[in-house]
Amino acid sequence: TGGSRGLGLLLAREFARQGSRLAICGRDRETLDRALADLRARGAELFGQTCDVSDPAQVEDLVRATTGRFGRVDVLVNNAGIIQVGPVRSMTREDFERAMDVMFWGAYNATTAVLPQMLERRSGRIVNITSIGAKVSVPHLLPYGCAKFAMIAFSEGLRAELARDGITVTTIAPGLMRTGSHLHVVLKGNGPREEEWFSLGASLPLISMDAERAARQIVEAARRGEAERILTIPANLLARFHGLFPGTTANLLGLANLFLPSERSSSRPGRAESRLVDALTTLGRRAAQRYNELPESHRPSPGTER
Repeated sequence: TGGSRGLGLLLAREFARQGSRLAICGRDRETLDRALADLRARGAELFGQTCDVSDPAQVEDLVRATTGRFGRVDVLVNNAGIIQVGPVRSMTREDFERAMDVMFWGAYNATTAVLPQMLERRSGRIVNITSIGAKVSVPHLLPYGCAKFAMIAFSEGLRAELARDGITVTTIAPGLMRTGSHLHVVLKGNGPREEEWFSLGASLPLISMDAERAARQIVEAARRGEAERILTIPANLLARFHGLFPGTTANLLGLANLFLPSERSSSRPGRAESRLVDALTTLGRRAAQRYNELPESHRPSPGTER
């Protein structure tokens, strides 16, 4: 799910490279068509369908169509997600509900749609892409963190329950990755300032991980049937520290929150500051172009692509 751009597209490329037949979905038809063309050019045998994973009927239809095309679903990767960035006072109940609809209920919908055939065969693999945000709740990402916490509970419980039925469930908790997905975040509160700090985190090489390397590691973890894999050194260190010192972690994040934008802070960075941020986020923008993450407003005109 969420296979038309970003990490989902990279996972599809890696599964295709290893000989898998693919079914991918995404909400936007044009983005999905570009992803299908990309994968076919790489020799993939695949099927694609638009689908909003928060809608159980659409997910059932996707699984039915995929099974009709390929005969069965051996591996399910629950990857679809959204991110809202901003202080909790700027979030609404609808923001939390939408995050849960896509990331928790979306994973639930896809899993329950494929589970009957996996149980009948007594085989199958389910891979749930959560986040370091499922281990440690980070300020200004509360709807995302709540949905990912729920998803990781679902994933870990599934592994325990389904092991006796021959079904392996793997939980992936990535840290920041350079996928270009920062261009699609929903910004709340002081939007320009929120965009600034989040894009820096999703672009700087010492903080974020190369997304192609992340995709290879995720497919390897799925192949090996690992219980869990946390991606990036910073994410591993944070998860371990939080496990040992949860109160201290929360207090330290409280201090970090003092440096995050408030709704009363200056809404626009200065020109020199903007140029610096543009330079520091170059890798993130390049990733967006390579991984089909560029919004239509950012796409080059025909004949100007490089």
